[in-house]
Amino acid sequence: MKTKGFLPTTLTVIAILAACQKEDFSIGKVVDSVYTDYTVASVLAGNYAGHGDASDYTWDASSEISIELNGNAIASNSPHVVIDGTKATVTAAGNYKVTGTLDNGQLIVETADEGPVRLILNGVNITNATSSAIFIANAEKTVVVLNDGSENFLTDGSSYVFENAGDDEPDATLFSKDNLSITGKGALVIDANYRDAITSKDGLVINNGNISVQAKDDGIRGKDYLIIEDGDITVDAGGDGLKSNNDEDASRGYVYIKNGSFDINAGADAIQAVTDVLVGSGTLGLVAGGGSSSSLSNNTAKGLKAGVHLVIDGGTFSINTADDAMHSNNNLCINGGSFNISSRDDGIHADSTLIVNGGEIVVSKSYEGMESMVAVINNGNINLTSSDDGLNAAGGRDGSAGGNFPGGPFEYSSEDFFISINGGYIVIKAAGDGIDANGSIAMTGGTVLVNGPTAQDNGAIDYDIDFEISGGLLVAVGSANMAQAPESSSDQYSILARFNSTITAGKLVHIETSAGEDILTFQPSKNFQSLVFSSPDLQKGAGYSLYTGGDHSGTATDGLYEGGSYTPGVKFADFTVTGKVTVVR
Repeated sequence: MKTKGFLPTTLTVIAILAACQKEDFSIGKVVDSVYTDYTVASVLAGNYAGHGDASDYTWDASSEISIELNGNAIASNSPHVVIDGTKATVTAAGNYKVTGTLDNGQLIVETADEGPVRLILNGVNITNATSSAIFIANAEKTVVVLNDGSENFLTDGSSYVFENAGDDEPDATLFSKDNLSITGKGALVIDANYRDAITSKDGLVINNGNISVQAKDDGIRGKDYLIIEDGDITVDAGGDGLKSNNDEDASRGYVYIKNGSFDINAGADAIQAVTDVLVGSGTLGLVAGGGSSSSLSNNTAKGLKAGVHLVIDGGTFSINTADDAMHSNNNLCINGGSFNISSRDDGIHADSTLIVNGGEIVVSKSYEGMESMVAVINNGNINLTSSDDGLNAAGGRDGSAGGNFPGGPFEYSSEDFFISINGGYIVIKAAGDGIDANGSIAMTGGTVLVNGPTAQDNGAIDYDIDFEISGGLLVAVGSANMAQAPESSSDQYSILARFNSTITAGKLVHIETSAGEDILTFQPSKNFQSLVFSSPDLQKGAGYSLYTGGDHSGTATDGLYEGGSYTPGVKFADFTVTGKVTVVR
């Protein structure tokens, strides 16, 4: 596959980070500035333009040519419809209104004319036991119109008979060698028993329609691109659900969803593109590989999978997968949307760079919640639950996964891995490390709450090089043996408290000033023996008291209390902030 260039590469970002470290600049802000215009529109602008046009979906009804299907016979009064038994071939551009039932036959389009061929399906039921029900062999552009209120059915058999030995096309119930569009307010139901349900060897644009397909292999495939502008789409596929697979042109091979409602159950990937997967809006319910409770032993069952860019501007997503729920072999960006994710492997994974600029993200089950080589969080509400690391700057490439599936890590040094938190609200519940960077972490703003591991071989915060914090609220509880706080080179003050014994989940941890002002009351959801706390409220030279237990009359959100007052439990220690990192024992 040819590579494509839109954003700076991860290696470029690494070079910028290295320069920032040398010059003592704000690493997090520089990373943020590199990705200020990473949207669906900006990526789409670099891709091959789709063929859809508003004029494709309007025509003069008086020009319609009738094709009547009558069981084992076909009737039409047009010289541009050539009938041979139960096969009808459209030989000229124009508008063809098709009605009736064809028991074992085929509708073919074969024309060199300029201009579109419109097949207006108005209560059609076509079955073909040995080939496609509709075969578009040659046309500048074909538009399949689902007439308002109509129900249309296409079915093929489990074995195709080809004209010539060695042929392997057509291979879908609705198959086009050229550009294909689907529109209308009717319904289309496809039962694909051979391979795919809908395939275009060029571009495929779905403008509208109620489309339901069952496919032995892929559900809906546009080789050059698959563009869905709107519609109500249901896919049950043994292979991929929605797919674009042109791997010879870096500007093609993409899936773009502008809007619509989707219910996709796929044996492999629910939505997959060789280059980009781009979603502007819509409601998407995605199940891949039987879901997160399946016993799938390979990495071919992702929810959304992109070879280059995966960009989400908005939408409502319910994703349940045996492999990564969201995956990019390069960059992944979330600008908005609502996500409920359950994954047997990673919730959200990018091989290179992960950017979150907004959205409501809940990963209720995962091996690792979010994983990338470079992770940049600028905004959004994020809640991650993981059986290993919650937010991880590390990873493995597709095909050699670093999670539940076997494989090796990236071939980079620890300086290449980086997490930048510049804003947002992040809650992590991790059995492994809460936040883990096989390199560095920078935090300039936002709120981060970590309920980390109870096992002593992991930590709530884990980094290999450094962690600089200059803003925001950080609360991280977990085991004591591997506990790490931000570095003393940070601009903001932090404390690291190690308790004498494990404290039971649900017991409060509380910090107040010498004047009794509450600066932290937190109720961990797991047992813990350490606390890392950093806040703009911590001041050098000021005295504080640390308590465990007790009660609070305020309101707790994700364990963090606001308002109300604290009734003291057991005082663990009085301490004074003497440096950027104060250890409390």
